[in-house]
Amino acid sequence: MRLPVLRAGWMTQTFVHWPFRPEAVQALLPGELEVDEYDGGAWVGLTPFVMADVRLPGVPAALPGLPTFAETNLRTYVRHRDGRDGIWFLSIEVAFPPMLAARAIGAPYNLGTLSVSADGGTLSYTGSRWSGDASYRLHVRRGDPIEPTERDVWLTSRWRAYTRRLGMLWETPVEHEPWPLARATVDVLEETVTTAAGLEEAPLDEPVVHFSEGVRHVRLGLTMPCVSRRAGRPS
Repeated sequence: MRLPVLRAGWMTQTFVHWPFRPEAVQALLPGELEVDEYDGGAWVGLTPFVMADVRLPGVPAALPGLPTFAETNLRTYVRHRDGRDGIWFLSIEVAFPPMLAARAIGAPYNLGTLSVSADGGTLSYTGSRWSGDASYRLHVRRGDPIEPTERDVWLTSRWRAYTRRLGMLWETPVEHEPWPLARATVDVLEETVTTAAGLEEAPLDEPVVHFSEGVRHVRLGLTMPCVSRRAGRPS
């Protein structure tokens, strides 16, 4: 990425992933995107974290007063019809009102009261949307670091986010260092964000859970209309 438009750190992140029937998730996607399957399932991830030191390019991360706030994504993995993979956000909960500006390109941000805390090896995440009844409570115990498997990388490493607004598909490129992943065990998980997003059926299996201390060098590129690499035209 030659010219990032925003820099940040994504810290204290937990990934909780469930496999669902591909047809159930496909029904929530725009027509230009298809579910990206792994082992026959469409994977949906609940990913709470801390968005740290949000800044423009050239601003040092050590500058006092940079915005740091909790955010939680509900996301799935997709492919554009030209074959490029990426993330589709089913919902985004955030505790920082300026992030609502991203609704302009279709990012589904919802304001809420969110918290992230640590007590020894236990991480606690809670969130409650200000509008509606979507909420979550997640307690996980971090485990030992792991050498990521193919599935671990597939679930956590995507370099493009798709959104849809004004009849157009948009894409935002992302770069950062590899996630340092560790095992994690769920002690408490209560959530209504999946049903609020329209995913009402039960997952196919128990969740796959990872924890990461985070990545500090996230670079977000300019959001642009999505142009098919095959057709050369906006999607």
